[in-house]
Amino acid sequence: MIVGEQKPIEEISKMIAEYKTVLVMGCNTCIAVCHAGGEKEVGILASALRIKNKVEGREQNIEEASMERQCEREFVDELADKIKEADCVLSLACGVGPQTIVEFYPDTIVLPGINTTFYGMPKEQGFFVEFCGGCGNCVLDMTAGICPIVRCSKSMLNGPCGGSQEGRCEVNKDIDCGWQLIHDRLKAQGKLDFMDEILPPKDWSPARHGGPRKMVREDLKIDEKPEDEIEGITKEGEK
Repeated sequence: MIVGEQKPIEEISKMIAEYKTVLVMGCNTCIAVCHAGGEKEVGILASALRIKNKVEGREQNIEEASMERQCEREFVDELADKIKEADCVLSLACGVGPQTIVEFYPDTIVLPGINTTFYGMPKEQGFFVEFCGGCGNCVLDMTAGICPIVRCSKSMLNGPCGGSQEGRCEVNKDIDCGWQLIHDRLKAQGKLDFMDEILPPKDWSPARHGGPRKMVREDLKIDEKPEDEIEGITKEGEK
């Protein structure tokens, strides 16, 4: 899941100050799980902004809405009227959400209410841990399902750095050594011979090299439009 945290209310208030009607829009998937931008958080933030406006003598109409996923057009379009009526949309989704709204509603002012942090999992209630860096070249098959890029503080690909002590990372003693975790899991699986394999230098080209990434699944496409034509439609908005 994508993990994020809500921006401070002072920062949000300053960001939306010039707009008369503000639509606080939540996302009920990833960002709701980490209690940052779901329907409940939309209500709490909207109420806090109304109270702040009243105390400071500011007239501003704060509207509320939420959807299943802000990253998919069909869900965004369900709230098309609310989006178009607002002077600005304050998105409580990860960074993909506001950019999706901008893509299909280019005349809309969309502002971020969330700081997107990492890809992770809820280890326990209120405790989220980063597990994936989205590098586009996964080696989990060789490392017992534990990512050396993220779980090792130095992103070492071929074993520990030598500074760990008693299973703890030298960067921070509160962090498990990623390679100790990998070693222990490989040993439990009877696959310690994987530690003898030398992984080549990391190919970062599938990550952020060359600009924004995209993936095309031919088996899921519903028409034969060329890719550049599809991109042209999305960039022009409501066509």
